[in-house]
Amino acid sequence: MNITHIEHIGIAVKNLEEAIPYYEKVLGLKCYNIEEVADQKVKTAFFKVGQTKIELLEPTSEDSTIAKFIANKGEGMHHIAFNVDNVTEALTDAEANGVRLIDKEPRKGAENLQIGFLHPKSTCSVLTELCQQPE
Repeated sequence: MNITHIEHIGIAVKNLEEAIPYYEKVLGLKCYNIEEVADQKVKTAFFKVGQTKIELLEPTSEDSTIAKFIANKGEGMHHIAFNVDNVTEALTDAEANGVRLIDKEPRKGAENLQIGFLHPKSTCSVLTELCQQPE
């Protein structure tokens, strides 16, 4: 697995409209993209800090994983995402090293990235996302 950088840090929030002003007005960041990822039942907002992004995640359904996360743990850091050269190979490598996978195959994520998640029970309790830039 070749990790090139931290792609983003995912933060679960109840409401983007309430959360975005903190990042813009207090931290001085600019929200540059808001999009809904329907199959993940989430609406996202992105900010850039150097090469790394902050991704705010708002649930769009009560049965989404983000809604369940907020119900169990409250708002806050949800996952860390690493950019890799090839998500398929990275998932295979992780599994070969005994890591439990959430995604056996890459799927489409926000910003047209190919993504795959590693289960936090195998990653020191940190939900880990592997991302590949679109070609």
